[in-house]
Amino acid sequence: MTALARWCFRRGWVVIVAWVLALAGLGGVGSALGTTYSDGFQLPDTESARALELMKEAFPQQAGESDTVVWHVTDGSVRDASVKERMAAALADIAKLPDVGAVASPYDKGGKGRISRDGRTAYATVTLAKQGKDLPEGLVEQMMDTARAPAGKGLQVELGGKAVADAERPPQNIAEVVGIIAAAVVLFLAFGSLFGMLLPIVTALFAIGTASFLVILLSHGVEIPQIAPILSTLVGLGVGIDYALFIITRYRKAILRGRPLEEAAVQAVDTSGRAVLFAGGTVCIALLGMFAMGMTFLNGVAIAASLSVVFTVAAAVTLLPAMLGVLGMRILSRRQRRRLAANGSEPEAVNGAAARWSTFVERHPRMLTVVAVAVMAALSIPTLSLRLGSSDQGNNPSSTTSRKAYDLLADGFGPGFNGPLQIVTEVPGTGDRAAVATLAKDLAAVKGVAQVAQLPLPPDAGIAVLSVVPTTSPQSEETSELIDHLREDVVPAAERGTTMKAHVGGATATYKDFAQVLTGKLPMFIAIIVALGFVLLLIAFRSLLVPLTAAAMNLIAAVASFGLVIVVFQWGWGVELLGAGKEGPIEPFLPVIMLSLLFGLSMDYQVFLVSRMHEEWVHTGDNARAVRVGLTETSRVINSAAVIMICVFGAFILSGQRIIALFGIGLAGAVALDAFILRTILVPALMYQFGAANWWLPRAIDKRLPHLAVDPPDRPYPGVSPELEGERELAAER
Repeated sequence: MTALARWCFRRGWVVIVAWVLALAGLGGVGSALGTTYSDGFQLPDTESARALELMKEAFPQQAGESDTVVWHVTDGSVRDASVKERMAAALADIAKLPDVGAVASPYDKGGKGRISRDGRTAYATVTLAKQGKDLPEGLVEQMMDTARAPAGKGLQVELGGKAVADAERPPQNIAEVVGIIAAAVVLFLAFGSLFGMLLPIVTALFAIGTASFLVILLSHGVEIPQIAPILSTLVGLGVGIDYALFIITRYRKAILRGRPLEEAAVQAVDTSGRAVLFAGGTVCIALLGMFAMGMTFLNGVAIAASLSVVFTVAAAVTLLPAMLGVLGMRILSRRQRRRLAANGSEPEAVNGAAARWSTFVERHPRMLTVVAVAVMAALSIPTLSLRLGSSDQGNNPSSTTSRKAYDLLADGFGPGFNGPLQIVTEVPGTGDRAAVATLAKDLAAVKGVAQVAQLPLPPDAGIAVLSVVPTTSPQSEETSELIDHLREDVVPAAERGTTMKAHVGGATATYKDFAQVLTGKLPMFIAIIVALGFVLLLIAFRSLLVPLTAAAMNLIAAVASFGLVIVVFQWGWGVELLGAGKEGPIEPFLPVIMLSLLFGLSMDYQVFLVSRMHEEWVHTGDNARAVRVGLTETSRVINSAAVIMICVFGAFILSGQRIIALFGIGLAGAVALDAFILRTILVPALMYQFGAANWWLPRAIDKRLPHLAVDPPDRPYPGVSPELEGERELAAER
């Protein structure tokens, strides 16, 4: 690290130009090739997967997607001549738009099923010729304007569908811009210097940009979901700014204490830079742990987010020292430069609020431990009510047309209309078609089923499809119980004595299976990322208690942050005020992705806090002093870093996507709890109580572990003194 830091510092412009060329080169290639993101996921050995497979075999995959035009009259009927004339003309105009494949109207022959029983609500299906991302710019907005042109005079017209919902979202870069502005304010307040504010942001942006363009290239060979680039940007901004902040803080402190600029940069990279390297490694390990789930959807997220972290680490230890070498003393504020010139270097001693807080924790460790544990336990209680499921357009903000269309369909056709089940039956023989009719009759008699209809299919299709509309909404627990009842009781009873094989599928059943598959693999996933993180910290700090404490803190932070997410998004406390739509179940993949991110981010603070303590322990063998100095010297920068992360993550509420808002709130809350309660109170309080046992490691394990310490090589991990060795032996005996 020393040689790398010195080389980058001395050849600043060379390193900066290399990063610019890398960013421009990848950006040019990525822009030329475009993206091929895919949101598909595989659920082998599930009923919904088999049902989908049969449907694909019977029907070639259509190129486009479908959207819905819904209209409702306050008086009269949608069959009234004035309403029919206006809406028929609007639908005809939509059919003339480019890339509109077909429009199925309720006024067509056989379209009466598209009109509600009370005659006041109707809908038309617009099938597009392409997927939403491939449609010409402005087409969806033009379709929306055309459909809503007849509205007024007692006629309400709304539109639903994926393309419509995507068109309603605010520009994706709003969240990033707001997060960067908030981070800039915090950095300026922390450093009082324009360049001190800009350098962490510039470092993070270079890393994120390079990683994002590389992800675009990878999307042509690897399945990368559309959510992955947004999450990787969210993570990259947070950790990228924080990593640079830690190094710059150490660099500025070294300058103020009288070190030459180059030596200050070398020391910063050789201490905080090593901590950044280990912290980034723990984040990547936690993220890549998603591969253990065996799902391509999660693999793509892991790859994108890990690349973002890798490039932020690379930028922090190469680009940042290069820019420090170019800027020189300007990293300090003008007041600091004047004071340094007039008074000379600052003393090594650290005073102020951080020192007083560290002393307070040392005096009252048991009381603070009880308080911190009580707070985290209270916040964790809502996690007991976690319910996994899929959100849909019914969870969109109430002001959006997609939400209004969803509500109109639910009111007019029943709550289950927006999420019908599909019973796909294999009918190898003609006799089985009678069994299908019997199954349809049995389904219609089931409590919780509002409607059963057999879809028209050609006789040689080899399958029969029954559309089952539940009486409850797709997200309700009653619908989930209905799926279980159909699979376990109704369908098996109908199959007896026949060669018919039926499978319960559809979007609602697919997401239920998705949740069950992920939940079943979650314990294994948690065990893997905890074990890998434990091993890395074991090697770094040569201690058993430090990695054990870190693992426990990570789990506590994750559970408490889930409690916060559930309170807001599942219970609905303030969700509309945040503009995040309506309450509903939590996405099945959220626990997996959030656990990966939280374990990684929590390890960041653990590494930065404990590495400074470990550095002091190595030199003095005094645990109380090590904890006191480590907390005093890192608490301010950790808290500043946490505020930056909270601002960046919290800004993603403005993304206009419920899923991204879920991650934003969850990660912002987790960082706040982790930094301000766990790392500032609970961890140091426990370490004060554990004493020298914090740093004990059995000799047999110590001899077999590789030496990859966070401390620089000129400060080796010893027994450096008989006194220290005595402390370790005493800890071992205890």
